Amino acid sequence: MEPDNRTRWRCRRGMLENDWLLGHFLAQGYAQLDQEGRDAFERLLDYPDNVLLDVVMGRQTTVDEGIARLVPAIRAATQASAPA
Repeated sequence: MEPDNRTRWRCRRGMLENDWLLGHFLAQGYAQLDQEGRDAFERLLDYPDNVLLDVVMGRQTTVDEGIARLVPAIRAATQASAPA
């Protein structure tokens, strides 16, 4: 399932790094998420920019198991689209 406009808009962040990470995940991995994964992604978008980046980069952990399962998929999608 493709993300709706609200989700796309919520991925627009104040930090360029988050814009890049989330934008690439929307393009590469979001469509493969089930409803539980999409719900976890929406909860991740509730995090402040600095916390979101730290969680995705592995510098901080989260107690939300759904988000913890989602983080590797976000990393994989962004690594697949990173310039060589």
